[in-house]
Amino acid sequence: MSLMIGSTFSPEDLDVLRDTLDAWCVENRIDIKSSEAQCAASMALDLYQSGHTDSNRLLIALRGRKGV
Repeated sequence: MSLMIGSTFSPEDLDVLRDTLDAWCVENRIDIKSSEAQCAASMALDLYQSGHTDSNRLLIALRGRKGV
């Protein structure tokens, strides 16, 4: 998992992250409370911080990650 020292997220940031994770879980038929979803959330945070700040771009990037 990522270490998020010094990171702050606005409510809008959290909405993008949550909406994207929800969409990814629905697409993959994965329970949001599962370990797979936790792994995807960690990857989504990393991708978000690397510039994928739009929900569509973030979902596309998340789909392309191995191990999710």
